[in-house]
Formats: sequence, C-alpha cells, structure tokens
Amino acid sequence: MNSAQLLSEFDEVAEAPGGVDRLRGLVLDLAAQGKLLAQDPDDEPASQLLRQIADEVPRLWAKGYGKKTRTAPAVDEDEQPFTLPTSWRWTRLQNLTCYIQRGKGPKYTDRSPVPVVSQKCVQWSGFTLERARFVQVDSLSKYGPERYLRNGDLLWNSTGTGTVGRINVFPGSTFAQVVADSHVTVIRPVLVEPQFIWLWLASGYVQGKIGEMTTGTTKQQELGTRTVRNQLVPLAPHAEQRRIVARVDELMELCDGLETKQSRGSKVALSLSPSCFAPLTKAESRGERRVAWHRVSTNFDDLTSRPGQIPALRQAILKLAVRGRLVEQVPQDEPATKLLGKIAAELRDKPPLSRRRRKPIPKSRLGPFQLPSGWEWTRFSQVGRFGRGKSKHRPRNDLVLYREGTYPFVQTGDVAQANRVVRTFNQRYNDVGLGQSRLWPAGTLCITIAANIAKGAILGFDACFPDSVVGLEPTQAIGDTRYFLFFLETARQDLEAFAPATAQKNINLGILEQVLIPLPPLAEIRRIVERVDELMSLCDDLERRLASQELVAERLAEALTAAVDLETR
Repeated sequence: MNSAQLLSEFDEVAEAPGGVDRLRGLVLDLAAQGKLLAQDPDDEPASQLLRQIADEVPRLWAKGYGKKTRTAPAVDEDEQPFTLPTSWRWTRLQNLTCYIQRGKGPKYTDRSPVPVVSQKCVQWSGFTLERARFVQVDSLSKYGPERYLRNGDLLWNSTGTGTVGRINVFPGSTFAQVVADSHVTVIRPVLVEPQFIWLWLASGYVQGKIGEMTTGTTKQQELGTRTVRNQLVPLAPHAEQRRIVARVDELMELCDGLETKQSRGSKVALSLSPSCFAPLTKAESRGERRVAWHRVSTNFDDLTSRPGQIPALRQAILKLAVRGRLVEQVPQDEPATKLLGKIAAELRDKPPLSRRRRKPIPKSRLGPFQLPSGWEWTRFSQVGRFGRGKSKHRPRNDLVLYREGTYPFVQTGDVAQANRVVRTFNQRYNDVGLGQSRLWPAGTLCITIAANIAKGAILGFDACFPDSVVGLEPTQAIGDTRYFLFFLETARQDLEAFAPATAQKNINLGILEQVLIPLPPLAEIRRIVERVDELMSLCDDLERRLASQELVAERLAEALTAAVDLETR
C-alpha cells in the first residue's frame, strides 16, 4: 500500500472510533517499513551510510561526544521482522550512534543553571522543560562532557509505570547545559535523521514489544540500556530518510487537522442539541413555538448525526409530551378533574400504605408552566397509592430472609439499571422476608431516593423493595404508570437538586410528595403514551443506524490495518 492509497481512505478511516490515532500508527508503520514512498534508485544505499557512520563515530568520541563502545553484532536473517526495500539495511541502534546511556540521579536544588530532564518532560506530544528539575552544582562532577544533551538527541523514557517507551527528540535549549536523569536514556544518532529513528521507535512494532514487556504488572518497568543498544532498526538511505520525515510531518499535520475538525464538529453538534431543543420545549406563545420548530427542522440532520445526540432528542420528546405539545388536545375528552375524582374515590376504599398520618396536601392550580385546557396540576399521592418500600429486619443481608426464597426482591441498582421496565433482580425473599416487607404489584412505578436519585422504572412482576425505593401503585382509574415515568425522566435533574450534599445523596418521601405533576385527561394520557412509545422506537432505530455507521468506519480502519500487516509480512 502506497501513500496515495492511504490518503484516499484517510477521511473514511478517521471517522471510526479512534480512527485518527489508528491513522497515525499506520503512517509510522508504513514509513518505517519503506512503504510510504517509492524508492529512488539514485539514492546512495544504506550500506554505504553504515560505513560512513563507522568512520565518523571514533572522531566524535575523540571530541567528547560519546564513549568508545563495541560494534553491535550483525542482524541475522531470522531476527528480521519483515523484508526491507533493496536499498535499506537492518542494523542495531548501537551502530547508528556515538552514545547510548541512561542519565544519572543527581541531587536537586531550587536554584541552578542546569535543568535535569525527567520522564515527565518526554511526551508523545512533544518535549518540554516546563517540568524539569534542577541539578545541584556539586552534582555536576558526575557528568562528563558526553552527558550534556545536544540538539537532535533522542530521549527515551526507560523506567516508570505507563511511561516506558515514550520518546522524543531533544530540540536544543536556551540553557547552556542540560542533563538527563536516570529514568531517561539518551541516544545520540550519527549521520542519521533523528526524526527517522524516532518514527521507528514510536511505531507499533517497537512499542508493541515494549507493551508486551510491561503488560500485566503495575510495578515500575525498565527498558535496559543493553536492550536499547541492541534494538533493531530498518535503515533507509539518508536522502530517503529526509523525504520520509517530511512526508510523515505532512501526514501527521493532516491527522491533527482531522482530529481538530472532528473535535470541533462533535462539540458543536452536541452543544447544538440542547440549545435547539430547549426553546422548543419552553416556548409558550405560538410565535415562540414557530421559531423554535423552524430552528429544529432546519438543523435536524446536525442534531441527529451522532449517537451521543439522541438522548437530547429523547428528552425533548418527553418534555413536549408532559407539556401537552406532542399530541393534539380533543375538546370532547373528559377533563383531568373527573379523572382525579375517580382516583380519589378509589383510594378512599383502600387501606393506607402507612399508619403514619400526614398533613393533607393542598391542591395547586399554579405550576412551572401553563397547562393546556382540560389538564390539572396534581401530585404522586393523588394519582395512586404512594409510599416507601419496607425492609424492617436488620441486618438486611441476613440469610434467614432469603434462604429458599421465592418472592423477587428489587433493590435501587435494579431500578437504576432497568430500561424503563424492571425485568431482572438478584435476590428473592422467603416467607420470613416477605413478612417484614411488602409485595408490590406488577405495574408499580419504582422511584429511587438514595444513591441514584429519582431513577425510575416500572415493575414487570410482583416484587418487594426496601425503603430506599418509593412506589406508586397504579389505580384502576388510570391502569398504567408509564406517563408518570415519562414525567419523572423530565424532572429528575430538578428532583436531584433537593438532595443534600452528602457522600450518599438522598431525597425523602416528603420531597417527592410536594412535586407538581401535569395531568392530562385520561384519553390524552393514552394517546401520549402511544405516541412516546412510537417515537422512542424511532430513536432506537436511529441510534442503531448511527452506531452501525461508526461500526462500518471502524471495520474499514481494521481492514486497512490488516492490508498493511499483510503486505509487510
């Protein structure tokens, strides 16, 4: 695969999750394997460059640029991980340098003219002296002239958890002298482009080997000096090195641009959702609603182009539903006041959930927004049997409550993790457990009041639950609590604000009892529930389609990676 083929797929691959990082890796792998550019037969071959380096290194040792070391052994054919172009040669890093050595661990001081480069200074994103410490003057005696860093030195993090393998090029410094500490290995190339060596050491092949060395442990790992010196390097002719470095810089700049564009587009798109939907759900007058609808319809493609935007669309649907804006009002519908009267008559004939007497809750006609005709403001306790679950026995994990149990026991986590309907549970009460609790019927709306504040779901079966869950048992007059679940999902953020700022947030039954609920006529409730179910199903389909598009891009990236791997075997 050549660079033209790679470039033709750049945009598509970049759209995949992690696609830009994968492109950067592909660029480095192709460059280091001689696959990024075509070779020029007029280039002086790498074998000649190796002879020139061998002649130059002793002269640099004599000038104090390094210390005399033995020539590293030749690379056997069975060591070579892949086949190189004919003008390239496999060699070892030792044979391309006049100096490879770990720094020393000096004494540090707050005041000194000599910075000490640590592993924190060496990052993939670049080299910086901002995190450098400073060496004490009396520690300078540890440093021979070869230990002071020079422009073009490669700095390779050689110890640490999570930092081993990071490498970058020392760009020179405004300081007269800079040294490295014992966590950094200094590599001083001779007659070789430092950036060419960097792109090989940063490639997936070398970093993958380092990853294998450090995987599965949290202990500090070390990249030994002997390992560094014997590191295999695919050496290109010097003229080709320069072309490769220039091409890699160009492609990396393109990757940076794609990443910036994606990041900016993602932020704009995600921020656009609430800014467009909020006026739509809050608009009161017809003029405001018309403007809001126009803005949503104009930007709908942008509002629904990413899976992360769909939750905002769902929330907008629910807010429109509980404000009477999702389905048409029908004047012939029996008003909500009639429905409340039927519910009140039904509740009078049922025993209370608690013997504790509570003050009657006053009726309110004023709420946070204007209701459509036929609607009424109400509260949870006025639309069904409303109360906390029960679990009197202590400790609650006593096996006497669960041994050979048959009654489902639902906890806050089961409610919080349910997708609107509780279908699973982890524990069962036996008769002893049931005797100190209460069995709530299927269809009960469960609301958590601890840990996961105001999370709601409807029981899919008869079950018990503890007093950290509040239940709204449906009445025959309504028969379905889904509308109240929809309302809860729109109001959850406001309800959570009532929770005290403690380690484990809580709201109590009294707070929930004061919450005002917009209640439509019964016939409209049924139309709203049907419409919401239909639209949520469409949201599910849209979310799956967008996720599928991301998956296609990811598979394209994987296929491109596989093609490179296959070609380089």
